[in-house]
Amino acid sequence: MNNEDVVENYRYDAFISYADPNLRFILDFVIPELEQKGLSLCIHQRDFLPGNNISDNIINAIQSSRKTVTLISAEFLSSKWCMYEFNMARMESIYSRRENGCLVVALLEDVSFNHMSGEMIEWLRQNSYIEFTTDPDGQKLFWDNITAAIRAEAS
Repeated sequence: MNNEDVVENYRYDAFISYADPNLRFILDFVIPELEQKGLSLCIHQRDFLPGNNISDNIINAIQSSRKTVTLISAEFLSSKWCMYEFNMARMESIYSRRENGCLVVALLEDVSFNHMSGEMIEWLRQNSYIEFTTDPDGQKLFWDNITAAIRAEAS
């Protein structure tokens, strides 16, 4: 099976990985901004199958999505499930989708490198990431960049 066949079989354009305390941001901004642009999102509160093991739902979400967008916040960094999502998407990017990386990192707030795992620091040093801002012009650029990263075929 070639890469073109795989891309056509993705159920979602992006799996959105975020900490539960950031749910209001997801509901008020992420879903409206990205779904109005025609992107199909996997949101765990909405799309995970009840009764399934959480780790199975996460792996399925990553594998059935073109990209995994991790929205990094202090709460994200302290959540074992968020870090699991980040690491599974990182491994998927490195080992399964070398030419077409699947991990998109967005910093929702200024977080200290001291609170990040070594793997996350290394990822941020080697890959581009997006930073959220409260500036209106910066926000437009943020959403444009997230949209472009989700739609990109190659990293």
